[in-house]
Amino acid sequence: MSKGCTKPIEILLVEDNPGDIQLTRIALEDNKMNINLSVAEDGVEALEFLKKEGKYANAPHPDLVLLDLNLPKKDGREVLAQMKADPVLKRIPVVILTTSQAEEDVLKAYNLCANCYITKPVDLDQFVKIVRSIESFWFTIVKLPPE
Repeated sequence: MSKGCTKPIEILLVEDNPGDIQLTRIALEDNKMNINLSVAEDGVEALEFLKKEGKYANAPHPDLVLLDLNLPKKDGREVLAQMKADPVLKRIPVVILTTSQAEEDVLKAYNLCANCYITKPVDLDQFVKIVRSIESFWFTIVKLPPE
């Protein structure tokens, strides 16, 4: 099938760092998949997007969420906890993509049912490589649940 015939893969990036948002966009643009990247810059905005509230009433249902932990307004741990407590949102795979290497953050994320935890590398090329490997794993190897 050509790109135009398939429904785009919907990714929600929850990230407040403009540089990381741009790098993620670049990494996902250079691929063979039809990906639509939506961005929420804080935890409150992320939950409004996920629950289709307010200006997000017509937001797409994400196939995957890339979630930073350290966010303004509501941090990623709270977003993850609320997602996994929601009967509809709990099936969306969540990849924690954060600078934190703290063991307590890793443990808490998995206790809150994160699907995986990745520490952002400082090196730009490594960051792009990691985003591409996330994309490859979740959209060519893994079978995702239906919407």
